[in-house]
Amino acid sequence: MTELRYLSDVVTLELDTEKCTGCGTCVTVCPHAVLAIEQGSARIVDRDACMECGACAGNCPAEALSVESGVGCAAAIIIGAIRGTSPNCACSTEGTSCCG
Repeated sequence: MTELRYLSDVVTLELDTEKCTGCGTCVTVCPHAVLAIEQGSARIVDRDACMECGACAGNCPAEALSVESGVGCAAAIIIGAIRGTSPNCACSTEGTSCCG
């Protein structure tokens, strides 16, 4: 199966490098490897892979990231409806999901 890609150049993900402390939490929680830590700070390495689940922004202790829920969670809801399963955008933790 090929890698699922969302829409190009529509992601609302923003990174404020001035606020970033380089803790790496965003890299740990991102289900699609959108971010990386380089030279002590986060960097967006694959913006179009972002499904806008909000895991990075919601877990950033420095509030250096922002994103509005969008195409990724919407796609998960649609795919879940088609398959007759619960929405799963791969950002769920401990049985919860941002797509619910």
